[in-house]
Amino acid sequence: MTKSLKNLWARFLFLDRGILPSRKLLIIYSLLSLGLIALSFTDISWVYLISVNVLFILASFLDLLFTPKRKDINVSRHIDDELERGLEYEVTIKLNNRSVYPCTFRVIDDLPQTFTNTFPVYGAAEAESTSKVIYHTTAPIRGKYDLKKIYIRYASKLGLWERQMATHTNETIKVIPDLTETRQYLKDAQAFLLDEGMKIRKHQSGTGEFAQIRNYVVGDDPRMINWRQTAKLQEVMTNQYEPEHGKHITILIDCGRMMGVELDEGSRLEKTIEASITVAAAALKNGDYVGVLAFSSDIKVYVPPEKGMDHLQRILQSVYHLQADAKESNYAGVMGYLQTVQKKRSLILLFSDIQTFLHEESTLHYIKRLRQKHLFLMIGIEDEELIKETNVKPENVQLAMSKSIAQQQIQIKKRRKAKWQAQGLIMIEAKEDKLATIAVSRVIHWMNQGLL
Repeated sequence: MTKSLKNLWARFLFLDRGILPSRKLLIIYSLLSLGLIALSFTDISWVYLISVNVLFILASFLDLLFTPKRKDINVSRHIDDELERGLEYEVTIKLNNRSVYPCTFRVIDDLPQTFTNTFPVYGAAEAESTSKVIYHTTAPIRGKYDLKKIYIRYASKLGLWERQMATHTNETIKVIPDLTETRQYLKDAQAFLLDEGMKIRKHQSGTGEFAQIRNYVVGDDPRMINWRQTAKLQEVMTNQYEPEHGKHITILIDCGRMMGVELDEGSRLEKTIEASITVAAAALKNGDYVGVLAFSSDIKVYVPPEKGMDHLQRILQSVYHLQADAKESNYAGVMGYLQTVQKKRSLILLFSDIQTFLHEESTLHYIKRLRQKHLFLMIGIEDEELIKETNVKPENVQLAMSKSIAQQQIQIKKRRKAKWQAQGLIMIEAKEDKLATIAVSRVIHWMNQGLL
């Protein structure tokens, strides 16, 4: 295809400057042509028929005199800088018509192909006024995207011909993980953990930091009664303790091949990142230090431990763009790297695929060395397809074989998990929709028990 043909094709594809006949004009001209074809079977002159066609086309061009010039049309976009994955957002397109002529228009925005849309979006602008149209979009894939153009076609009220143009924009938006669970925890931590039966203040009696002396109520531990204050005030008073603050938590995010497996909603890595951010928010809210390390075959991201809720934004900006690699995870390498950067005793929380991790026998040596100084907890997502296979009714030989193989895989996993857990390495699997809740509840449980 030659360059001129490409430019012509681009005009019809809503991609370039140009003037095009509208659908209305094409319908009218088709009806006129049918009438003239019918008249051609009579004694009417061919010169007359051709003259009518030419005059109609020339007359239709008068419509362009009442159409705003391109220089009189200004288009802008208003969209949030950050969009959460999977949530619907509103985008506003504003059209400023500085002409004395009104117009109708339709817009196609320069969104990435993965975004949902309902283009074209239709609107109308009065003379010397600003009009706006609104559409909704959802971004299913995290990352950074550049929005460079807004494509528009507009016509006069008569609408026989359309002008089209492209407005250049330089906007960048970020699609970050879905923070719904994080907001739920920050809004009401106890309600978030209700399904797990976890109480935020449950901890070993007399452990943690001393908080205050208060009146004794039914259900308090009698051993915590402060007899000195009781005798002084003539009321039964008790000591109240809170879990210690300022502990270190290091979150490891596996970005290897198996983390790209698709689930009902997103992939394993999507759920892992969302759960990691929720855990980080819970720990930072409690006054602890949180660091994040993402890896696959090598280190992808490392965020040193800091405390304070401002640190949550730094973590989010560091991990929002992570994608699963088509490579196997190098567990030994990341454990060796972790020994060099994490000097203080901390809780190491690894989000990964347990089935893959259990086959890495060489990693056991590094984990044992880490376990001498740190606490280690690994959390993965259940393989629901494997569990479904074990519950299938064996109605034929093929189903019976599939079920037996699935049961065998589960038994192998249980034996290997038992071997690792005998070394003090706790491994937990959770359903994809409960991953964040279980991870947060387990971290809070260990913190409340003073294990760190």
